Amino acid sequence: MKFMLFVEGETEKKALPRFLKHWLDPQLGSPVSVKAVQFKGWAKYDKDVGQKAQLYLQGYGHEEVIAVIGLLDLYGPDIYPRGITSASERVRWATKHFEQKVGHQRFRQFFAVHETEAWLLSQPELFSRRVRSALPQGIQNPESVDFDKPPSRRLNDAYKQGRERAYKKVVDGYDLFEKLDPATACGKCPNLKLLLDEMLRLAKQAEL
Repeated sequence: MKFMLFVEGETEKKALPRFLKHWLDPQLGSPVSVKAVQFKGWAKYDKDVGQKAQLYLQGYGHEEVIAVIGLLDLYGPDIYPRGITSASERVRWATKHFEQKVGHQRFRQFFAVHETEAWLLSQPELFSRRVRSALPQGIQNPESVDFDKPPSRRLNDAYKQGRERAYKKVVDGYDLFEKLDPATACGKCPNLKLLLDEMLRLAKQAEL
């Protein structure tokens, strides 16, 4: 049995299946498979998610699919209506938008608020001392980082100041996710916890 994980970037495709399994498997009777599908950007995701989800949920081998899980960064898409400005409002609106677009009971939409890099910021000890010292003080709630300067930009600034080079999302992000403790990230990122809790519930419902 498996989850299909819809993501928009190369780092998420490479790193997140192992990261999610690291949290899920110890709580299940048998390991669950997580297969990532990359859409190469939110616009492509918005255009194709309905057709792609139906392929996995109703096409050949659909009996093996527990659910299709959509995961996007909240920062980036410009589909939000005028007046929908706060993170919580955008999560609610966009979740409904995509779940209605797919229209299947085994599809769930989630968001990294504001980017998956927020999960990395939940565990500062992942970074070198120099990068850690360059991070903004007081990031106790990484999901509260705003739309004006999202987590990846803050990491990039810290890397430039602490290591004199830019943060490389694909290379650095993958290495950091390999070390990130899901329980730590879950404890500081409520929207990540919602994702993990729902995946666990669905896996147990599938009798894994």
